[in-house]
This record gives sequence, structure tokens and C-alpha cells, in this order.
Amino acid sequence: MKKSILALTAALAVSFAAGGALAAGDAEAGKAEFKKCAACHAVGEGATNRVGPVLNDVFGRVAGTFEGYKYSQAMVDAGAGGLVWKPETMAKFLHKPKDFVPGTKMSFAGLPKEDAIANLEAYLLTLSPNYVPEAPADGASSEASSAPAQ
Repeated sequence: MKKSILALTAALAVSFAAGGALAAGDAEAGKAEFKKCAACHAVGEGATNRVGPVLNDVFGRVAGTFEGYKYSQAMVDAGAGGLVWKPETMAKFLHKPKDFVPGTKMSFAGLPKEDAIANLEAYLLTLSPNYVPEAPADGASSEASSAPAQ
């Protein structure tokens, strides 16, 4: 059952990147893409915080709240302002972290390609088995509630 939930979660990986286009991600390609993140972030069983927080169960998490990690005040404030990590918010952050959360201490410049972002999201979704995507109310976009407080 858990494997089928993980497969379904990975299949639901979508990116609403810069142009708003929907792009299905490839979790295996995302695992390779994660190598760019692995210097600062850990995932999997026994993962611990590094320069960046653990990314297990990142989807559905309020920004700036992983226990034991010292976030920038900007990230804490973004979470307090309602930023929750879901595919559309993560895509914007991964594209240009410092533009999406000004003042973040994440030094990564970002991923310019939408397919790389979608693939990375698909991989991270396999590590977020507790994430349940929100169904937009009457088909409307939930972007207004996903933007960080400025």
C-alpha cells in the first residue's frame, strides 16, 4: 500500500513554474538532479540537518519550521505569513530562491529549466508520503495563498 501511495504521489508531481505550464516530473531524473542539493540537504532514513534542513516530508511543511534547523528570519517570516511547500511554491523557490524569499540564507542560484524543477519535485514527493495535494476550490488557483509575506 505504501509503495502505491508513493507511486501515486510521484505521479502527481507537477510544476507551475514561471510560465504557469504544467510539467509532469520524472522521479528517477529528479534523484539525479538532487545531487546539486546533496551538499547542503539530506534525505532518507537517518537524514540530519546540514547547511540546509532535511528535506524528508518537505511537501506540506510550513516554511521555516523543520525542528532543529536554524532558518533565516526571512524564511521564518515567510512561513508565519502562510508559505507552505507544495509543488507550485517549491517550483517558484527552486527557480530563484532569493527572488521568492528575499533574505533567505540559501545560496543556491536556482534551477533555470522547468523540467529539472519538475523532476526534482517528483523525487522530493517520493520522500513526502504524508503530503496530500489540495484540491483547488471550484477550479481556481490557490496561488494567492501560497505567496510568502513580503
